Amino acid sequence: MKRLLASAALLIAGVAAPAQASDLTQMSDAERSAFRAEVRAYLMDNPEVILEAYQVYEQRQAAAQAAIEQQMVAAYAGKIFDDPNSWVGGNPNGDIVLVEFSDYRCGYCRKAHPEVQQLLEADGNIKLIIKEFPILGDQSVLASRFAIASRIVGGDEAYEKMHNAMMETKAAVSEKTLTRLANKLGLDGDAIRGKINDPLVDQIISENHQLAQALQISGTPTFVLGTDLLRGYVPLADMMELVEAAREDS
Repeated sequence: MKRLLASAALLIAGVAAPAQASDLTQMSDAERSAFRAEVRAYLMDNPEVILEAYQVYEQRQAAAQAAIEQQMVAAYAGKIFDDPNSWVGGNPNGDIVLVEFSDYRCGYCRKAHPEVQQLLEADGNIKLIIKEFPILGDQSVLASRFAIASRIVGGDEAYEKMHNAMMETKAAVSEKTLTRLANKLGLDGDAIRGKINDPLVDQIISENHQLAQALQISGTPTFVLGTDLLRGYVPLADMMELVEAAREDS
């Protein structure tokens, strides 16, 4: 707040004091005291200036952060958009690519899941890429291992079934419950269970964590849409607007 008040004071320095006396270091003690009194009086009469200054500050900070994130996305575009080990859904030939870093134990990932599906169905021209990013403990890691293993054993269709089911299930995560769930989906649960410690599983999770670290991603869900990072849950209506904006910019 002190920095904000100082910024506001500088913004109105030209109003509160003559131009030749606007440098505080060149003022006499009497001039400095008078200047401060003028600034205080102005802010007391116009408190909205502080809010306006803070809003401008926030906008500039957000723009600077967005520019940094766009540079990061561009630098790691190959690993983000062209990773053969990440499952691809939606329209593989879509003109918009949406990448999601997700965790099966994340409540907001679960909340976003049906809305992402609605987005894909409503738009019809979005390519979805899922990045397994378990960060919420051992159950998260086990769930991701099982999902990746299902793709190793049964391909993309098996992964999609397990991914959707694990996002929707309320059962506690264990090898037993996941094996049972896989069997219920018509998959070979035992074969999948036998692959959860496959070196490729370790590689995929490790590479996703390295990529997330490079992109300064520490939470889920995090989306990459075009050149932008969207951190956290985004309501369906907002996501639709962002997709259209990305399409216009592409």
